[in-house]
Amino acid sequence: MQPPACRVRRLASPALLALLACSAAFASMSEDVKKEVKDLKKSGISRKNGIDLKEIVFVIQSQSNSFHAKKAEQLKKIILKEAANLTQELPTVLLLHELAQQEGAWTILPLLPHFSGTYSRNSSWIFFCEEETRIEIPKLLETLRRYDPSKEWFLGKALHDEESSVIHHYAFSENPTVFKYPDFAAGWALSIPLVNKLNKRLKSEPLKSDFTIDLQHEIALYIWDKGGGPPLTSVPEFCTDRVDSHCATQFRSFLPLCGQPVKKEDIFVAVKTCKQFHGERIPIIKLTWEGQASLIEYYSDYAESSIPTVDLGIPNTERGHCGKTFAILERFLNHNRDKIPWLLIVDDDTLISISRLRHLLSCYDSSKPIVLGERYGYGLGTDGYSYVTGGGGMVFSREAIRRLLASKCRCHSIDSPDDMVLGMCFSGLGIPMIHSPLFHQARPTDYSKDLLSHQVPISFHKYWNIDPVKVYFTWLAPSEEEKSHTKDTKCF
Repeated sequence: MQPPACRVRRLASPALLALLACSAAFASMSEDVKKEVKDLKKSGISRKNGIDLKEIVFVIQSQSNSFHAKKAEQLKKIILKEAANLTQELPTVLLLHELAQQEGAWTILPLLPHFSGTYSRNSSWIFFCEEETRIEIPKLLETLRRYDPSKEWFLGKALHDEESSVIHHYAFSENPTVFKYPDFAAGWALSIPLVNKLNKRLKSEPLKSDFTIDLQHEIALYIWDKGGGPPLTSVPEFCTDRVDSHCATQFRSFLPLCGQPVKKEDIFVAVKTCKQFHGERIPIIKLTWEGQASLIEYYSDYAESSIPTVDLGIPNTERGHCGKTFAILERFLNHNRDKIPWLLIVDDDTLISISRLRHLLSCYDSSKPIVLGERYGYGLGTDGYSYVTGGGGMVFSREAIRRLLASKCRCHSIDSPDDMVLGMCFSGLGIPMIHSPLFHQARPTDYSKDLLSHQVPISFHKYWNIDPVKVYFTWLAPSEEEKSHTKDTKCF
């Protein structure tokens, strides 16, 4: 970006004349251009070669809930403010929840036709990030310029499974480490040629109507296309837990707290169990997290006073448990005189941190219809719906339950999958599922170590092939610092 008169030439003219010429040329530039030159020099960026900011479309993977939408708006302002210091042409910054009203927009693939049709002519990259991802714009530009934007690129921080995982349908079971998928928290990018290719594939081969469980892994599988597409290219500048000078991104890992934690007495905990597991699973809950709960009941097919359990009059089923779950919802809404604002429903093999949940719930308005947990999807490529998976814990505000039961939407049978039926019902009511990656449907061993390293988990599920008490005290038991912060008289 140096002015023409300042280019180094091996001429016989005196050095003083060259210096004066440079000064005169620089003085004639506008103040804005001077500032741009200085900023570009400082960042090491030259617009003469490679892409400019206007060629990057930033997509924040936001949610429509007011807490999440506000955080996404704040990140958008940060990106635009930093970009304004580098160039006069600002990039496009999009909020995912504003792009489409369709149920499956959060899975991103249904939006590829929009990205291809709207941005393919003037853009080079679609860069995705989460609400808490922080971006060093100069470093991101420097990083992306290493990759030819005319080719198909899938960039991100690479994760891999240490062992075959149920949440990934035991893919690559012989060697799970060979397949890499992106950590969304670090940000990830698709080149426009790849977006266009994926868009063409979607037109000829619509998305199947199956389950969306772990979006990071499933998007990588779709792009890879059994070897027909590019694998993920690992980018060391896309960072999460470590913050080094080379990092273009970082992730702010913390447990949200908005004011004081929700009081213990404001969360009613319902545990689904059955006579078969009274002696096997309930003692583990009592050894671990039960003491954190102020109000807790165990709902079973058999009343046992030593626990105690409550018989809801619903026969036990091998799967689904929809009848039992709706009976719990009815009991909470109609027989709870204290009008407790929050209901948590868990399985008898769910491990959970009530103290961390109290922090998280401080960010949500219980007077609104709230359904919170780990979000899954069913048939989102067609006319499907999202739902909060049951094993990791389902959190409902009283208002959400009131609207649900007023709608008369109910189970097809008592053994229908309760979480999926609830998702279908709430979808029909226009109540979105709020996703938190801190809830987990599976065990710690089912997730990448690098993924868990930057999380403050709230729950895990299943006792199979693990020591559940050890897992609880390793991952979920409150530290001394957390205990002091969770006192109702204090907050962060």
